[in-house]
Amino acid sequence: MKSEKTGSLTPVQWLICVIAVIGFAFDTYELLMLPLIIRPALEGLGGLKFGSPDYNQWRDLFFYVPAISGGIFGLLGGYLTDRLGRRRVLTWSILVYAVSACAAGFATSLPVLLLLRCTTFIGVCVEFVAAVAWLAELFPNPKQREAVLGYTQAFSSLGGVMVSGMAWIIARNVTALPAIYGRQDDWRYLLISGLIPAIPLIIIRPFLPESPVWQEKKAAGTLRRPSLAELFQPAYRRTTIVSTLMFACSLGIAFGAIQQIPQIVPGLPEVSTLPPPLQRPIVASVQQWQEIGGLVGRFALAALALWIVSRRGLIRIFQIPGLIILPLVFIFPATSSLGGLKWGIFLAGFFTVAQLSFWGNYLPRVYPTHLRGTGESFAANIGGRMIGTSAALLTTRLIGLVPAGSPATRLAYAAAIVGGLLYVLGLVLSFFLPEPPDELPE
Repeated sequence: MKSEKTGSLTPVQWLICVIAVIGFAFDTYELLMLPLIIRPALEGLGGLKFGSPDYNQWRDLFFYVPAISGGIFGLLGGYLTDRLGRRRVLTWSILVYAVSACAAGFATSLPVLLLLRCTTFIGVCVEFVAAVAWLAELFPNPKQREAVLGYTQAFSSLGGVMVSGMAWIIARNVTALPAIYGRQDDWRYLLISGLIPAIPLIIIRPFLPESPVWQEKKAAGTLRRPSLAELFQPAYRRTTIVSTLMFACSLGIAFGAIQQIPQIVPGLPEVSTLPPPLQRPIVASVQQWQEIGGLVGRFALAALALWIVSRRGLIRIFQIPGLIILPLVFIFPATSSLGGLKWGIFLAGFFTVAQLSFWGNYLPRVYPTHLRGTGESFAANIGGRMIGTSAALLTTRLIGLVPAGSPATRLAYAAAIVGGLLYVLGLVLSFFLPEPPDELPE
């Protein structure tokens, strides 16, 4: 990454990139706690049995209600990002999700835990939109901007590696930790660890510069008021509709298929006979393979984004192989082989998770300054968080239509169906995706 004037990043620009990396990584860290804590939390806090109707109902609530909350308030956060500035909204969003995640570790009932997962999701949804707009405007050189957005977002998957690694460490050492409410529940300690990102981010981020583009327009009185209706004016209508639906497909594949893996692994022949305390480190290990695949995929997309001009061509590089690989992984190794599943989920993560970085590079280039946060937020939160994450609900509803088998096997087949259909839809929609200009619209 080279600076337009000096040939290299300035110390402040490097600091901005480091803080962005931490922010993106812990966004994912907070969100991907859910697949790891959902089963032990429902069994321990609610006394629910895996596969029972009550368990399925609460599982669906935990996957979808926080996403709805995040989508609604995330859209508001995008609007406030355009009205109040990128930096201010960033700082408060990080504080919200870090404190909420920590407090969730002390929840005494499922409704309280659900509420705190909602506020965590809200903070993360707002932070992503504000951070992408902020970075895009701080680096006006097109090549530099693509590199910064691509490589900093790539570290989002490092958050997944970190949370699965933290889950493994806690599961191995839980007996050495102090009791909470008289018990040593590993899922509580994992939630509490969500406070970690608040420390460097809250200390440093308020002192970093505001977006110069936004600040200059605000000071000159030329910053227009953002409007949701404007997103559907002729100039932006096709971009808004197609990007929203494609973002929904990208996140829908992740939630409808990949994030079901922690519930599928305990049903594998090599794992099902083990007691739950021994199953959880194995679940975390498989999750880590998926996250490492996603991390490598994000870096691959960041590198390819600098060389491939067509955005349609770029995303299809990941869509076409993913369409073939993901259903096969869930039909075969996810129901029969722990070793095969590790390699399969690595590849599924590579081609699926990389697509989430694509949107952070694409969306800032298609909306003007006064509409950038609002436009990004609509696609990410209405499309991704509200519509896309509902794929998890669709997957669990399809279980009843799958032929006889164990609950984990039927979940794997349902995930294959949902993930495959969303891959097909996303690929078809890519033919209608507008190509963005090189320079950010003013």
